[in-house]
Parts: sequence; structure tokens; C-alpha cells
Amino acid sequence: MPNRTAPRLEVRNARPGDVRRILDLIGRVYVGVENYTPGMIRGQINNFPDGQFVAVYEGEIVGYCASSRIDEAVALSPHDWETISGNGYGSRHDATGDWLYGIEMVVAAKQRGLRIGRRLYEARRALVERLELKGIVFAGRMPGFARALSRRRVADPDEYLEKVQAGKVRDTTLGFQLKNGFQPLGILKDYLPEDEQSKGHAVHMVWRNPYVDPEESKRFRVPRGVNGVRLATVQLQARPVKDFDEFLSNIEYFVDVAADYDSDFVVFPELFTLSLLSFETEKLTPAQAIDRLTEHTAPLVEALSTLALAYNVNIIGGSHPTRTDDGDIQNVAYVCLRDGSIHAQEKIHPTPNEAYWWNIKGGDEIGVIQTDCGPIGVLICYDSEFPELARRLVDEGARIIFTPFCTDTRQGYMRVRYCCQARAVENQCYVVMSGNVGNLPGVDNMDIQYAQSCIITPCDFPFARDGIAAEASENIEALTIADVNLDDLTWARAEGTVQNLGDRRFDLYRIDWTRAPQEKPEPSNARVAGSGPKQPGGG
Repeated sequence: MPNRTAPRLEVRNARPGDVRRILDLIGRVYVGVENYTPGMIRGQINNFPDGQFVAVYEGEIVGYCASSRIDEAVALSPHDWETISGNGYGSRHDATGDWLYGIEMVVAAKQRGLRIGRRLYEARRALVERLELKGIVFAGRMPGFARALSRRRVADPDEYLEKVQAGKVRDTTLGFQLKNGFQPLGILKDYLPEDEQSKGHAVHMVWRNPYVDPEESKRFRVPRGVNGVRLATVQLQARPVKDFDEFLSNIEYFVDVAADYDSDFVVFPELFTLSLLSFETEKLTPAQAIDRLTEHTAPLVEALSTLALAYNVNIIGGSHPTRTDDGDIQNVAYVCLRDGSIHAQEKIHPTPNEAYWWNIKGGDEIGVIQTDCGPIGVLICYDSEFPELARRLVDEGARIIFTPFCTDTRQGYMRVRYCCQARAVENQCYVVMSGNVGNLPGVDNMDIQYAQSCIITPCDFPFARDGIAAEASENIEALTIADVNLDDLTWARAEGTVQNLGDRRFDLYRIDWTRAPQEKPEPSNARVAGSGPKQPGGG
């Protein structure tokens, strides 16, 4: 019997686990050009998994192409890269679009003799034929244009294209695309200003699917299937405990009940671990309290991960104030998935009360977390009041955003509630809120709590009439459960009464994320954390 070996070269759909290797490939090919962020590649994959391909040669990713479905009116009209690609996230993807738009194509230089580019184009063509789309559109670089212009061989990009087609000027990139059956529609002026070799311009290229009648007006519809996820939110009663084990027993009770109801996720409130301060025998300063909580961080994360595995449920661990590895005090949500993986999301915006009383610093990174139910995001309380954070998560593919919160008054609660409802509407996603009730005598900042935890939906026909899938009664301990359908979100984004994501004006505005924020100077009138009277806070 002949020996069987694994294929040396494979073209397959890209997966979230490929993100780092894709970025490495792009960095090697486009030296000196700003690379994508990990969130952008994740967004491309999460927003349209079928449209992203990698070529893998002997275990190494040597090619990548990214695509979106786009409506003909957009795809065949003048546009630029920022607009058509959704700022690089692939978030302009339209599930009812009749053209496949090529966002990116990159091939490692060492493997170009293996026809990697041709294979990736073939994968795109096969996808177009399977989906019965009209064809493929993309903007082709013209990397020889700047040199030809400087040598006065051409006067403008239109003349350059004409001479390339006539064989009077050689351009390997355009030549390759023409040989692969793509035809130019014209020049896209100022398509990508950063492309100096092309002077920012690109050639509008098209390949038409021969199996589809171009005159036939075909309307694509999103199947109203069922892709169900069961969500459980814990409205937790703050109560004194005698030790860590008793605290964990209280948490395990709700995890157990949520698992009994076959929940996919269970979420706990912000600052739910402050009960661990209730068995301290002496009065603690804010700094001492943080140090005590930090001592519980490792056993807490280990315990939550063990529960997630044992009960087969994904746990959103509310939030826990702790001193992180860089020495800063931060408010962190530990997300423990039922596959055993552990993720941490820092609160980006501490409230004035948190910054003043606990000296909590804001985090500087946010992104989706890949789960067995798709990508999710976490916005801790006050973060939900900053719409650009939710939009970034949704651009990366999140369809469920979890918001653990801790508010002391109804006013504070309503700020968070109204903002979460707005995030659900404007991003056409689900938002799950989980808050504390009751109080912890002797524990600073837990004097009173107000909450009505809920599971919020967009406001359109497939969803609950008032945009609330389920909600707890006010100010009592409860576990609230609801089933949501991720396919309803896909339908709403493509065919809903309003289509907030697709109707964004990418030509007018975008969100830029500064990855390395400058350190803010300490204000001259700063006081030591907790040295003055406590102010109402939360949300």
C-alpha cells in the first residue's frame, strides 16, 4: 500500500486562529507600509467567513485574500478603499450583495512560482459561482505608474492603463490580473492615497460570472434560519461571606442553574467580587483593599475556568478590581470559556468615582473574544456609554455584547440601560446587562445598589416588540434567561426596516484606534485615591 502524506499546499477559508500569521505575511510583503490591525483581520473573517481564503504551504501561510459581498450600485460606482472595506474591517459586507468585492490579495514572494495568486482567484471564482453572484470586482494596484510618470512615459493613470493593455508598458500586477480574465472598467482616482507607487490610484477591475445572466435582476434574500444562543444573566445579591470558598459556592449555584437550563453563556455583575472584602477583620484603606483583592485574582480565575469546564457553559466573570502585571490598578472582566481558554477585558473608562476612590486606571485595548457561539464583546458598565467602543467590537464581528454593571441609584442605572439599548439599535446586535443588588455593610463603595438586569435586542420585526428579550424584576436576586437567534441579526442588517451598519457614511467619518496612547500627566491638584469624601458613581 502506498504511503499517504498530507498535502503540501492547501487553499482553505481563513480562521480566527490564522490572524497572527496573516499579519506576519502582510508585514513581510508590504515592507514599510502600515499593516492591518489584528482586529481588522478578525473583522474580515468574522463578518464574512466564506469570503476569506489562505494558501498554506508546508504549514506556513503564504497567501491571503479578503472579500466582501457588495451591492452592484456600490461595487461598480467610484469609491475608495476606506469606504468599500468598512475601514479595513470588512464591515461593509452585505449578505444580499450581488458582487464579490476583493479587499485584499497578498502572496509571499518566495512562493510566487507556485501560482498562489491564481489559486486564490480560483477560490474566489468558485465562491461566486456557488453563490450565483454576478462576478468579482476589485481595485487593482498599478505599482509601475509612479516610475512611468516620473520618466514622462505617461501623462496620467488613464494613459498608463491604455499602454499596459497595449503592451507598451509592463506592469506585473496589472498584467497578472489581465491574464486571469479581469477587465478594466476605468481608473479609481485617489482610491488609496498611501499607495505611493500607484500615486493613490487604482484600476477598477471586473470579472463577470459566465453562469449568470447579467440582465437578469436577481434579488438575494437572507434565509430566516435559526442559529440559537441561550443567554443567562445573574442579578446578584451582594452578601457578606465568611471566606473565599463561601463566595465561590454562591457563584457556583448560579452557574449550576444556568447550566441546568442549557445556557451557552452566564454573566455576572461588575465588582461582584467585592464580597471578598466582607470577611476582612480590619478597616482597609483603598490601597489595602486592592491588594487583598489582587491576592484573590489567581484563585478566582482558576475557579471560574474550572466551573466553565465542569458545567459546559461560558462564564463572563463580571469584573474584578486588581493590580495587573504592569502595576496599574484596573477593573477587569475575566471571561472563562467552556473550552478551557481564559480571556481578560479591562474596563477602558473608569468612572470619576473609580478613578478617585480606587485609583483605577483605564485599559487601552479592546477586541472581540472568539467563542463556540461566535465572536463576542465585553463593555464594563461606563464603557457602554461610549458608542465608538461598541462599534469597534461589531466591526470585528461581535453580535453579542455583555455589559456587567454596578450602579447605586436609578439615575445611574438608567444611563447604562439607555446606552445599552442604543448600542443594540445602532449596531444591530444583542446586549446583555448584569448588575448587583443589595449592599455590603463595611465595604466601601457598596453602600446601595440598583439594578434591573436584562437581555436587549434591536428594534425590528424579528425581535421583541419593545427590544427586550427578557428582564429581571428590580432590585431582587434573579437569574434571567432568554433565547436569541443570531440569524435574525444577519437578516436585520441586510433587509431590516433600517440598516444602520450598511448605511454608515464611511466617506465622512471613521473610528481611528490609537494603539499606544500617550501617558497622561498627573493633574497638579490630584489627591491620593480615597483621601476625600466618596461621590455617587456607577454608570
